[in-house]
Amino acid sequence: MASFSHTVGHQTWRFDSLREVMAKAGPARSGDYLAGVAASSDAERVAAQMALANIPLRHFLDEALIPYEDDEITRLIIDSHDAAAFAPVAHLTVGGFRDWLLGEYADEASLRALAPGLTPEMAAAVSKIMRVQDLILVAQKIRVVTRFRNTMGLRGRMSTRLQPNHPTDDPSGIAASILDGLLYGNGDAMFGINPATDSLGALTDLLKMLDAIIQRYEIPTQACVLTHVTSSIAAIERGAPVDLVFQSIAGTEAANAGFGITLQVLQEGYEAGLSQKRGTLGDNLMYFETGQGSALSANAHHGVDQQTCEVRAYAVARHYKPFLVNTVVGFIGPEYLYNGKQIIRAGLEDHFCGKLLGVPMGCDICYTNHAEADQDDMDTLLTLLGAAGINFIMGIPGSDDVMLNYQTTSFHDALYARQVLGLKPAPEFEAWLERMEILSQRDGRVRLGGGLPPAFRQALAQLG
Repeated sequence: MASFSHTVGHQTWRFDSLREVMAKAGPARSGDYLAGVAASSDAERVAAQMALANIPLRHFLDEALIPYEDDEITRLIIDSHDAAAFAPVAHLTVGGFRDWLLGEYADEASLRALAPGLTPEMAAAVSKIMRVQDLILVAQKIRVVTRFRNTMGLRGRMSTRLQPNHPTDDPSGIAASILDGLLYGNGDAMFGINPATDSLGALTDLLKMLDAIIQRYEIPTQACVLTHVTSSIAAIERGAPVDLVFQSIAGTEAANAGFGITLQVLQEGYEAGLSQKRGTLGDNLMYFETGQGSALSANAHHGVDQQTCEVRAYAVARHYKPFLVNTVVGFIGPEYLYNGKQIIRAGLEDHFCGKLLGVPMGCDICYTNHAEADQDDMDTLLTLLGAAGINFIMGIPGSDDVMLNYQTTSFHDALYARQVLGLKPAPEFEAWLERMEILSQRDGRVRLGGGLPPAFRQALAQLG
């Protein structure tokens, strides 16, 4: 195990391992202090960043932060590494890699080709020595395009997950939220429900309901009920209409064990989803959610900082060719990301690292009510992620999720991003919105329809 050092003035700072220098180089955040791995001072943080900048990228292939023998995710990272894809940057240090990423040779094509050659630890390392504008600049160069019933990730577009949660899974309440969201142009990423129960019968009913809405109105989108992957497999075996297969994932084997999953279980879910053949444009069908701090909360971080653990989860995700991956950035609470500044920085890091690894990244731009954050912070992060080329965000009635009790982005927030940044929905969904006279975008303006589309009038009457 290598050691590293850097001298600041008359003081030399020493770091006994790659794991230590990575942790102490990261921006100050409450989770790393809680874990006891953060730098003790700003001076130590700067010294760690300088030491990290001088480490060759090749070293990350020689020193695993979590031992190969102890962790199946480490084995996945090492065994799937593409040496040929890595070759263009193999001679660089972490600092040299940052300069290369910011330069003209790092364009969309070269970054796409590079992705299989990068480990998550490399991506996390370079993010630690980048400014906010650097994270945005590089991320916006990268487009990760996926397809199921529509096309995600194209330049100039940003999609939304319509999240019609209801505390009792009431069909009328869910349908009302779906209608509300559609009338604001939301829902092209998916209709995604967090169910109140994991009963197989209830899950099947929800899946049938969502499928019926999509089929009746010929909406070019997909549905997802966010249940455990084994429940999705069981629903598929029962003949339920499963589009996207969901699972929360983390960046260590031990943390995933806390979710009741292994890589083999994820593979079974992926294969079960493929067997349905429900995609019309493509077969990207896995939907993963992640969040900084999950490995720490499970006491399964192995002394690795929370951001690096998070990025390791993206290596898991990309193995299954996902439709979308979503960092639920502020959901886990202030013990891990204390305030708006930490949440904003974490969201941009997650998006940058995921995109760099070739993962179709979205973000649940959110916070809990006991965090030192507010909607102004979320507006800031939304705007920055929109500029950075994020694949999708959440669309929640009034931004307040009545099921999960957290604050996130609303239907109106998506309209704001479309108006200010000129971002359009997925092309297939955009055409459907225009055909239904719900929403159109022309000459930098967003126009909502003047009334309820005829196709929805009967449905609304039934809800009443």
